[in-house]
Amino acid sequence: MTRSNELVQELIDLDKKHFFHPTSPIKQQQEQGPAFIFTEGKGIHLFDVAGNKVIDGMSSLWNVNVGHGREELAKAAMEQMTKLAYSSCFATFSNEPAIRLAAKLAQVAPGDLSVTFFTSGGSEANDTAYKLARHYWILKGKPNRKKIISRTKSYHGVAMGSTSATGLKAFRDFTNSLAPDFLYVDHFSSKSLLETIEAEGADTIAAFIAEPVQGAGGVHVAPDHYFQEVRQICDEYGILFITDEVITGFGRTGKYFGIEHYGVVPDMMCFAKGVSSGYAQLGGVMISSRLYKEFTELSNGTLLHGYTYSGHPTACAVALKNLEILEQEHLIENAQFIGQELLKGFQWLHGERYIIGKVKGLGLMAGIEFVKDQNKNENFSTPVSPAVVNEAAKRGLICRAVVLDGQDILVFAPPLTINKEEIGKVIEILNDSIKAIEKNVFESLATKE
Repeated sequence: MTRSNELVQELIDLDKKHFFHPTSPIKQQQEQGPAFIFTEGKGIHLFDVAGNKVIDGMSSLWNVNVGHGREELAKAAMEQMTKLAYSSCFATFSNEPAIRLAAKLAQVAPGDLSVTFFTSGGSEANDTAYKLARHYWILKGKPNRKKIISRTKSYHGVAMGSTSATGLKAFRDFTNSLAPDFLYVDHFSSKSLLETIEAEGADTIAAFIAEPVQGAGGVHVAPDHYFQEVRQICDEYGILFITDEVITGFGRTGKYFGIEHYGVVPDMMCFAKGVSSGYAQLGGVMISSRLYKEFTELSNGTLLHGYTYSGHPTACAVALKNLEILEQEHLIENAQFIGQELLKGFQWLHGERYIIGKVKGLGLMAGIEFVKDQNKNENFSTPVSPAVVNEAAKRGLICRAVVLDGQDILVFAPPLTINKEEIGKVIEILNDSIKAIEKNVFESLATKE
Protein backbone atom coordinates (compact mmCIF):
# COMPACT_ATOMS: atom_id res chain seq x y z
CA MET A 1 0.00 0.00 0.00
CA THR A 2 1.49 3.32 -1.08
CA ARG A 3 1.67 5.96 1.64
CA SER A 4 1.39 9.72 1.13
CA ASN A 5 4.56 11.66 0.35
CA GLU A 6 4.16 13.55 3.64
CA LEU A 7 4.05 10.34 5.68
CA VAL A 8 7.02 8.86 3.84
CA GLN A 9 9.08 11.97 4.45
CA GLU A 10 8.06 12.00 8.13
CA LEU A 11 9.29 8.41 8.51
CA ILE A 12 12.56 9.21 6.73
CA ASP A 13 13.20 12.22 8.97
CA LEU A 14 12.39 10.26 12.14
CA ASP A 15 14.60 7.38 11.01
CA LYS A 16 17.57 9.69 10.35
CA LYS A 17 17.11 11.40 13.72
CA HIS A 18 16.37 8.50 16.06
CA PHE A 19 17.25 5.08 14.55
CA PHE A 20 20.91 3.98 14.88
CA HIS A 21 20.98 1.21 12.25
CA PRO A 22 22.91 -2.03 12.72
CA THR A 23 25.61 -2.96 10.17
CA SER A 24 24.93 0.13 8.04
CA PRO A 25 27.03 3.06 6.73
CA ILE A 26 26.44 5.78 9.33
CA LYS A 27 27.06 8.73 7.02
CA GLN A 28 24.83 7.26 4.32
CA GLN A 29 22.07 6.80 6.89
CA GLN A 30 22.27 10.48 7.82
CA GLU A 31 22.62 11.83 4.29
CA GLN A 32 20.19 9.60 2.38
CA GLY A 33 17.97 8.01 5.00
CA PRO A 34 16.73 4.41 4.78
CA ALA A 35 17.12 2.58 1.46
CA PHE A 36 13.71 0.94 1.98
CA ILE A 37 10.99 1.31 4.59
CA PHE A 38 9.24 -2.03 4.39
CA THR A 39 5.59 -2.38 5.33
CA GLU A 40 4.62 -5.87 4.21
CA GLY A 41 6.05 -9.22 3.18
CA LYS A 42 4.46 -12.03 1.21
CA GLY A 43 6.24 -15.18 0.10
CA ILE A 44 9.58 -14.18 -1.42
CA HIS A 45 8.56 -10.53 -1.80
CA LEU A 46 8.79 -7.39 0.32
CA PHE A 47 6.76 -4.18 -0.18
CA ASP A 48 7.78 -0.69 0.94
CA VAL A 49 5.98 2.55 1.79
CA ALA A 50 6.39 3.83 -1.76
CA GLY A 51 4.59 0.80 -3.16
CA ASN A 52 7.72 -0.89 -4.52
CA LYS A 53 7.78 -4.70 -4.70
CA VAL A 54 11.15 -6.47 -4.45
CA ILE A 55 12.35 -10.06 -4.35
CA ASP A 56 14.00 -10.77 -1.00
CA GLY A 57 17.04 -12.56 -2.39
CA MET A 58 18.65 -12.76 1.05
CA SER A 59 15.70 -14.02 3.13
CA SER A 60 16.36 -10.68 4.87
CA LEU A 61 19.35 -11.92 6.93
CA TRP A 62 19.58 -15.53 5.68
CA ASN A 63 16.72 -16.37 8.03
CA VAL A 64 13.18 -16.11 6.58
CA ASN A 65 13.29 -19.73 5.42
CA VAL A 66 9.54 -20.31 5.10
CA GLY A 67 8.91 -16.95 3.44
CA HIS A 68 7.13 -13.81 4.54
CA GLY A 69 3.54 -13.39 5.70
CA ARG A 70 2.92 -16.87 7.14
CA GLU A 71 -0.32 -16.53 9.06
CA GLU A 72 0.26 -19.93 10.71
CA LEU A 73 3.23 -18.50 12.58
CA ALA A 74 1.34 -15.39 13.64
CA LYS A 75 -1.47 -17.61 14.91
CA ALA A 76 0.97 -19.83 16.83
CA ALA A 77 2.42 -16.74 18.52
CA MET A 78 -1.01 -15.35 19.36
CA GLU A 79 -2.27 -18.63 20.81
CA GLN A 80 0.82 -18.99 22.98
CA MET A 81 0.74 -15.36 24.09
CA THR A 82 -2.85 -15.64 25.24
CA LYS A 83 -1.88 -18.62 27.43
CA LEU A 84 1.69 -17.89 28.53
CA ALA A 85 3.63 -15.23 26.65
CA TYR A 86 6.73 -15.50 28.83
CA SER A 87 8.06 -17.23 31.90
CA SER A 88 11.58 -17.72 33.24
CA CYS A 89 13.52 -20.94 32.74
CA PHE A 90 16.01 -20.18 35.53
CA ALA A 91 16.07 -22.35 38.67
CA THR A 92 14.80 -25.36 36.63
CA PHE A 93 11.46 -23.63 35.80
CA SER A 94 10.17 -24.80 32.44
CA ASN A 95 7.34 -24.52 29.92
CA GLU A 96 5.77 -26.87 27.40
CA PRO A 97 6.86 -25.16 24.13
CA ALA A 98 10.53 -25.14 25.23
CA ILE A 99 10.32 -28.81 26.24
CA ARG A 100 8.60 -29.81 23.00
CA LEU A 101 11.05 -27.84 20.86
CA ALA A 102 14.09 -29.31 22.62
CA ALA A 103 12.67 -32.79 22.01
CA LYS A 104 11.96 -32.00 18.35
CA LEU A 105 15.49 -30.70 17.83
CA ALA A 106 16.90 -33.89 19.33
CA GLN A 107 14.81 -35.84 16.82
CA VAL A 108 16.08 -33.97 13.73
CA ALA A 109 19.67 -33.18 14.73
CA PRO A 110 22.53 -35.37 13.49
CA GLY A 111 24.07 -38.10 15.61
CA ASP A 112 23.79 -37.87 19.39
CA LEU A 113 23.14 -34.12 19.60
CA SER A 114 20.23 -34.34 21.99
CA VAL A 115 20.21 -31.52 24.55
CA THR A 116 19.56 -27.82 23.85
CA PHE A 117 20.51 -24.63 25.68
CA PHE A 118 18.28 -21.85 24.31
CA THR A 119 19.37 -18.29 23.56
CA SER A 120 17.82 -15.28 21.80
CA GLY A 121 19.95 -15.46 18.66
CA GLY A 122 23.12 -16.53 16.92
CA SER A 123 25.69 -14.32 18.63
CA GLU A 124 24.43 -15.49 22.02
CA ALA A 125 24.49 -19.09 20.81
CA ASN A 126 28.14 -18.85 19.79
CA ASP A 127 29.15 -17.07 22.99
CA THR A 128 27.36 -19.79 24.93
CA ALA A 129 29.24 -22.53 23.09
CA TYR A 130 32.62 -20.98 23.95
CA LYS A 131 31.66 -20.60 27.61
CA LEU A 132 30.31 -24.15 27.81
CA ALA A 133 33.45 -25.52 26.17
CA ARG A 134 35.71 -23.70 28.61
CA HIS A 135 33.53 -24.63 31.58
CA TYR A 136 33.65 -28.26 30.46
CA TRP A 137 37.43 -28.29 30.70
CA ILE A 138 37.32 -26.58 34.09
CA LEU A 139 35.05 -29.38 35.30
CA LYS A 140 37.48 -31.89 33.81
CA GLY A 141 40.30 -30.39 35.86
CA LYS A 142 42.04 -28.88 32.81
CA PRO A 143 41.46 -25.11 33.14
CA ASN A 144 44.34 -24.30 30.77
CA ARG A 145 42.31 -25.67 27.88
CA LYS A 146 40.66 -22.36 27.04
CA LYS A 147 41.73 -21.36 23.51
CA ILE A 148 39.10 -21.33 20.77
CA ILE A 149 40.24 -21.88 17.17
CA SER A 150 38.16 -20.54 14.29
CA ARG A 151 38.81 -19.99 10.59
CA THR A 152 39.68 -17.09 8.31
CA LYS A 153 36.67 -15.70 6.41
CA SER A 154 34.39 -16.93 9.20
CA TYR A 155 31.58 -14.97 10.80
CA HIS A 156 30.24 -15.95 14.22
CA GLY A 157 28.38 -12.86 15.43
CA VAL A 158 28.94 -9.51 17.12
CA ALA A 159 28.83 -10.19 20.86
CA MET A 160 32.26 -9.93 22.48
CA GLY A 161 33.13 -13.61 22.27
CA SER A 162 31.60 -14.15 18.84
CA THR A 163 33.30 -11.01 17.48
CA SER A 164 36.61 -12.31 18.78
CA ALA A 165 36.00 -15.66 17.08
CA THR A 166 35.08 -14.08 13.75
CA GLY A 167 37.79 -14.55 11.14
CA LEU A 168 36.84 -11.45 9.14
CA LYS A 169 39.38 -8.90 10.35
CA ALA A 170 37.20 -5.84 9.77
CA PHE A 171 34.72 -7.01 12.41
CA ARG A 172 37.53 -7.48 14.94
CA ASP A 173 39.01 -4.08 14.09
CA PHE A 174 35.69 -2.44 15.01
CA THR A 175 36.70 -2.67 18.68
CA ASN A 176 40.07 -2.19 20.36
CA SER A 177 39.74 -4.77 23.12
CA LEU A 178 39.00 -8.29 21.90
CA ALA A 179 38.48 -11.26 24.17
CA PRO A 180 41.71 -13.25 24.64
CA ASP A 181 42.54 -16.81 23.58
CA PHE A 182 41.04 -16.85 20.08
CA LEU A 183 43.10 -18.20 17.18
CA TYR A 184 42.49 -18.35 13.42
CA VAL A 185 43.51 -20.96 10.86
CA ASP A 186 43.17 -21.09 7.09
CA HIS A 187 39.53 -21.67 6.24
CA PHE A 188 40.14 -24.51 3.78
CA SER A 189 43.16 -26.23 5.33
CA SER A 190 42.95 -29.02 7.89
CA LYS A 191 46.77 -28.95 7.85
CA SER A 192 46.66 -25.37 9.12
CA LEU A 193 44.47 -26.51 12.01
CA LEU A 194 46.83 -29.36 12.86
CA GLU A 195 49.90 -27.12 12.76
CA THR A 196 48.25 -24.55 15.04
CA ILE A 197 47.24 -27.19 17.56
CA GLU A 198 50.76 -28.59 17.66
CA ALA A 199 52.34 -25.12 17.89
CA GLU A 200 50.04 -23.96 20.71
CA GLY A 201 49.85 -27.31 22.49
CA ALA A 202 46.70 -29.41 22.48
CA ASP A 203 46.48 -29.07 26.26
CA THR A 204 45.69 -25.34 25.77
CA ILE A 205 42.91 -25.79 23.17
CA ALA A 206 39.28 -26.00 24.29
CA ALA A 207 37.45 -26.15 20.96
CA PHE A 208 37.45 -25.60 17.21
CA ILE A 209 34.44 -23.88 15.59
CA ALA A 210 33.45 -23.81 11.92
CA GLU A 211 30.47 -22.98 9.72
CA PRO A 212 29.60 -25.92 7.44
CA VAL A 213 29.36 -23.32 4.66
CA GLN A 214 30.79 -19.89 5.42
CA GLY A 215 27.96 -17.44 4.85
CA ALA A 216 28.60 -13.77 5.61
CA GLY A 217 32.25 -14.33 4.70
CA GLY A 218 31.34 -14.97 1.06
CA VAL A 219 29.58 -18.37 0.72
CA HIS A 220 32.65 -20.61 0.86
CA VAL A 221 31.94 -24.32 0.52
CA ALA A 222 34.63 -26.50 2.11
CA PRO A 223 36.68 -28.91 -0.02
CA ASP A 224 35.84 -32.61 -0.05
CA HIS A 225 36.98 -34.48 3.06
CA TYR A 226 37.79 -31.24 4.96
CA PHE A 227 35.33 -31.83 7.79
CA GLN A 228 36.15 -35.53 8.03
CA GLU A 229 39.79 -34.53 8.53
CA VAL A 230 38.79 -31.87 11.08
CA ARG A 231 36.72 -34.37 13.05
CA GLN A 232 39.63 -36.82 13.07
CA ILE A 233 42.08 -34.15 14.28
CA CYS A 234 39.74 -33.01 17.06
CA ASP A 235 39.25 -36.62 18.18
CA GLU A 236 42.98 -37.30 18.13
CA TYR A 237 43.80 -34.28 20.30
CA GLY A 238 40.69 -34.36 22.50
CA ILE A 239 39.40 -31.00 21.22
CA LEU A 240 35.69 -30.18 21.15
CA PHE A 241 34.32 -29.64 17.63
CA ILE A 242 31.61 -26.97 17.35
CA THR A 243 29.62 -26.23 14.21
CA ASP A 244 28.01 -22.85 13.67
CA GLU A 245 24.72 -23.64 11.89
CA VAL A 246 23.20 -20.21 12.50
CA ILE A 247 22.88 -19.68 8.73
CA THR A 248 23.17 -23.24 7.41
CA GLY A 249 20.58 -24.85 9.69
CA PHE A 250 16.94 -25.70 9.02
CA GLY A 251 17.06 -26.51 5.33
CA ARG A 252 19.19 -23.69 3.95
CA THR A 253 21.72 -26.06 2.29
CA GLY A 254 19.23 -28.72 1.21
CA LYS A 255 19.55 -30.77 4.40
CA TYR A 256 18.20 -30.08 7.88
CA PHE A 257 21.71 -29.05 8.97
CA GLY A 258 24.70 -28.18 6.81
CA ILE A 259 27.13 -30.54 8.51
CA GLU A 260 25.02 -33.49 7.35
CA HIS A 261 26.52 -33.07 3.87
CA TYR A 262 29.87 -34.16 5.27
CA GLY A 263 28.93 -37.22 7.30
CA VAL A 264 30.36 -36.08 10.63
CA VAL A 265 28.77 -35.12 13.96
CA PRO A 266 30.02 -32.22 16.09
CA ASP A 267 30.16 -32.15 19.88
CA MET A 268 28.18 -28.89 19.91
CA MET A 269 26.01 -27.22 17.28
CA CYS A 270 24.94 -23.57 17.37
CA PHE A 271 21.70 -22.52 15.66
CA ALA A 272 19.36 -19.53 15.26
CA LYS A 273 17.84 -17.71 12.25
CA GLY A 274 15.94 -20.44 10.35
CA VAL A 275 14.69 -22.16 13.53
CA SER A 276 11.88 -19.59 13.63
CA SER A 277 12.34 -18.06 10.15
CA GLY A 278 12.78 -14.71 11.87
CA TYR A 279 9.20 -14.60 13.19
CA ALA A 280 10.56 -14.66 16.75
CA GLN A 281 14.02 -14.14 18.23
CA LEU A 282 15.48 -17.56 19.04
CA GLY A 283 18.76 -19.44 19.00
CA GLY A 284 20.55 -22.11 20.92
CA VAL A 285 23.34 -24.63 21.33
CA MET A 286 22.84 -28.37 21.05
CA ILE A 287 25.31 -30.65 22.81
CA SER A 288 25.92 -34.36 22.52
CA SER A 289 24.44 -36.81 24.98
CA ARG A 290 27.98 -37.78 25.98
CA LEU A 291 28.90 -34.20 26.78
CA TYR A 292 25.69 -33.58 28.71
CA LYS A 293 26.28 -36.73 30.76
CA GLU A 294 29.71 -35.43 31.74
CA PHE A 295 28.33 -32.00 32.63
CA THR A 296 25.76 -33.71 34.85
CA GLU A 297 28.24 -36.02 36.55
CA LEU A 298 30.95 -33.40 37.12
CA SER A 299 28.84 -30.39 38.14
CA ASN A 300 28.04 -29.77 41.79
CA GLY A 301 26.54 -26.29 41.67
CA THR A 302 24.51 -23.89 39.55
CA LEU A 303 25.27 -23.36 35.87
CA LEU A 304 25.94 -19.62 36.07
CA HIS A 305 25.02 -18.85 32.49
CA GLY A 306 21.64 -17.98 30.99
CA TYR A 307 19.63 -15.29 29.25
CA THR A 308 16.36 -13.68 30.25
CA TYR A 309 14.74 -15.13 27.15
CA SER A 310 16.33 -18.59 27.21
CA GLY A 311 13.45 -20.99 26.45
CA HIS A 312 11.01 -18.15 25.67
CA PRO A 313 7.58 -19.85 25.40
CA THR A 314 6.26 -17.77 22.52
CA ALA A 315 9.47 -18.01 20.49
CA CYS A 316 9.59 -21.77 21.01
CA ALA A 317 5.93 -22.16 19.99
CA VAL A 318 6.61 -20.23 16.79
CA ALA A 319 9.69 -22.38 16.10
CA LEU A 320 7.70 -25.59 16.50
CA LYS A 321 5.15 -24.42 13.94
CA ASN A 322 7.97 -23.23 11.66
CA LEU A 323 9.61 -26.68 11.66
CA GLU A 324 6.22 -28.23 10.95
CA ILE A 325 5.91 -26.02 7.86
CA LEU A 326 9.44 -26.89 6.71
CA GLU A 327 8.60 -30.58 6.83
CA GLN A 328 5.00 -30.56 5.60
CA GLU A 329 5.79 -28.38 2.58
CA HIS A 330 9.04 -30.27 1.82
CA LEU A 331 10.98 -27.02 1.82
CA ILE A 332 14.29 -28.70 2.67
CA GLU A 333 14.00 -30.86 -0.43
CA ASN A 334 12.96 -27.78 -2.40
CA ALA A 335 16.11 -25.99 -1.27
CA GLN A 336 18.20 -28.82 -2.67
CA PHE A 337 16.37 -28.96 -6.01
CA ILE A 338 15.89 -25.23 -6.57
CA GLY A 339 19.42 -24.57 -5.33
CA GLN A 340 20.68 -26.55 -8.31
CA GLU A 341 18.56 -24.37 -10.59
CA LEU A 342 20.05 -21.25 -9.00
CA LEU A 343 23.59 -22.51 -9.59
CA LYS A 344 22.73 -23.38 -13.20
CA GLY A 345 21.51 -19.82 -13.65
CA PHE A 346 24.72 -18.42 -12.16
CA GLN A 347 26.78 -20.65 -14.44
CA TRP A 348 24.84 -19.27 -17.41
CA LEU A 349 25.59 -15.74 -16.20
CA HIS A 350 29.28 -16.68 -15.99
CA GLY A 351 29.18 -17.39 -19.71
CA GLU A 352 27.23 -14.24 -20.56
CA ARG A 353 28.97 -11.60 -18.46
CA TYR A 354 32.74 -11.36 -18.74
CA ILE A 355 33.34 -9.96 -15.24
CA ILE A 356 31.90 -12.97 -13.40
CA GLY A 357 34.48 -15.34 -11.95
CA LYS A 358 33.74 -18.32 -9.76
CA VAL A 359 30.15 -19.21 -8.89
CA LYS A 360 29.55 -21.42 -5.88
CA GLY A 361 26.94 -22.54 -3.40
CA LEU A 362 25.12 -25.30 -1.62
CA GLY A 363 21.34 -25.50 -1.52
CA LEU A 364 19.83 -22.02 -1.41
CA MET A 365 22.94 -20.13 -0.41
CA ALA A 366 25.12 -19.11 -3.31
CA GLY A 367 27.69 -16.55 -4.41
CA ILE A 368 29.14 -14.91 -7.52
CA GLU A 369 32.69 -13.53 -7.59
CA PHE A 370 33.56 -10.53 -9.77
CA VAL A 371 36.90 -10.40 -11.58
CA LYS A 372 38.70 -8.25 -14.15
CA ASP A 373 39.84 -11.28 -16.08
CA GLN A 374 38.21 -14.70 -15.85
CA ASN A 375 41.43 -16.39 -16.95
CA LYS A 376 43.59 -14.71 -14.32
CA ASN A 377 40.87 -14.45 -11.65
CA GLU A 378 42.01 -10.95 -10.66
CA ASN A 379 39.79 -8.61 -8.67
CA PHE A 380 39.12 -4.98 -9.51
CA SER A 381 41.00 -2.60 -7.21
CA THR A 382 37.61 -1.06 -6.34
CA PRO A 383 34.96 -3.72 -5.60
CA VAL A 384 32.07 -3.72 -8.05
CA SER A 385 29.57 -5.95 -6.23
CA PRO A 386 28.07 -2.94 -4.35
CA ALA A 387 27.24 -1.33 -7.70
CA VAL A 388 25.48 -4.52 -8.78
CA VAL A 389 23.54 -4.59 -5.49
CA ASN A 390 22.32 -1.04 -6.10
CA GLU A 391 21.33 -1.72 -9.69
CA ALA A 392 19.53 -4.93 -8.76
CA ALA A 393 17.59 -3.11 -6.03
CA LYS A 394 16.35 -0.60 -8.59
CA ARG A 395 15.11 -3.51 -10.70
CA GLY A 396 13.38 -5.30 -7.83
CA LEU A 397 15.94 -7.70 -6.28
CA ILE A 398 17.68 -7.55 -2.92
CA CYS A 399 21.07 -9.24 -2.73
CA ARG A 400 24.22 -8.56 -0.74
CA ALA A 401 27.83 -7.60 -1.43
CA VAL A 402 30.78 -9.07 0.46
CA VAL A 403 33.83 -6.83 0.09
CA LEU A 404 35.72 -7.87 3.23
CA ASP A 405 39.24 -9.33 3.28
CA GLY A 406 39.89 -8.44 -0.35
CA GLN A 407 36.81 -10.20 -1.67
CA ASP A 408 34.29 -8.97 -4.25
CA ILE A 409 31.34 -11.34 -4.00
CA LEU A 410 27.60 -11.12 -4.51
CA VAL A 411 25.70 -13.50 -2.21
CA PHE A 412 22.15 -14.89 -2.24
CA ALA A 413 19.94 -16.84 0.14
CA PRO A 414 16.28 -16.56 -0.93
CA PRO A 415 13.41 -18.10 1.05
CA LEU A 416 13.18 -21.87 0.70
CA THR A 417 9.71 -21.40 -0.82
CA ILE A 418 11.13 -19.95 -4.03
CA ASN A 419 10.19 -21.78 -7.23
CA LYS A 420 11.80 -22.33 -10.61
CA GLU A 421 9.93 -19.49 -12.29
CA GLU A 422 11.01 -17.06 -9.55
CA ILE A 423 14.61 -18.23 -9.87
CA GLY A 424 14.35 -17.37 -13.55
CA LYS A 425 13.26 -13.85 -12.61
CA VAL A 426 16.24 -13.50 -10.24
CA ILE A 427 18.64 -14.52 -13.01
CA GLU A 428 16.96 -12.13 -15.47
CA ILE A 429 17.28 -9.18 -13.08
CA LEU A 430 20.90 -10.02 -12.31
CA ASN A 431 21.80 -10.29 -15.97
CA ASP A 432 20.13 -6.97 -16.77
CA SER A 433 21.74 -5.32 -13.74
CA ILE A 434 25.26 -6.41 -14.59
CA LYS A 435 24.79 -5.66 -18.27
CA ALA A 436 23.48 -2.17 -17.47
CA ILE A 437 26.62 -1.17 -15.63
CA GLU A 438 29.31 -3.16 -17.46
CA LYS A 439 30.10 -0.42 -19.92
CA ASN A 440 29.81 2.47 -17.47
CA VAL A 441 31.45 0.86 -14.44
CA PHE A 442 33.52 -2.20 -15.22
CA GLU A 443 35.26 -0.86 -18.31
CA SER A 444 36.05 2.44 -16.60
CA LEU A 445 37.48 0.57 -13.65
CA ALA A 446 39.52 -1.62 -15.97
CA THR A 447 40.91 1.54 -17.63
CA LYS A 448 41.97 2.93 -14.26
CA GLU A 449 43.79 -0.30 -13.51
